[in-house]
Amino acid sequence: MAKLLITDDAAFMRMTLKKMVTDAGYEVACEAGNGQQAVDLYKEHRPDLVTMDITMPEMNGIEALEKIKHFDPEAKVIMCSAMGQQSMVVDAIQKGAIDFIVKPFDSLRIKEAIGKALSR
Repeated sequence: MAKLLITDDAAFMRMTLKKMVTDAGYEVACEAGNGQQAVDLYKEHRPDLVTMDITMPEMNGIEALEKIKHFDPEAKVIMCSAMGQQSMVVDAIQKGAIDFIVKPFDSLRIKEAIGKALSR
């Protein structure tokens, strides 16, 4: 079973995404509330996939993506963004993210993105 790290500064968004992910048959290994926690937890748990919010305190999702990819070039990261962050999403894809999911989350889109990411 694939293990995921869910990263979002909003506890409600983490809870929502965790429910969708577990309902789809995946395991949430850990959760991070900011980019720095995500980097630290990635190094500790080595999850199969990371979902990464873009806008967060301490370290944003783009910076965390870069640090995770530097640590593990094979890391699979899906960015999560609100509408209106298209330029940030493009930046994230250029820096190694494999997909992006637009908030509010749609469970079918989540399953599709995770399935596609894990099959790479």
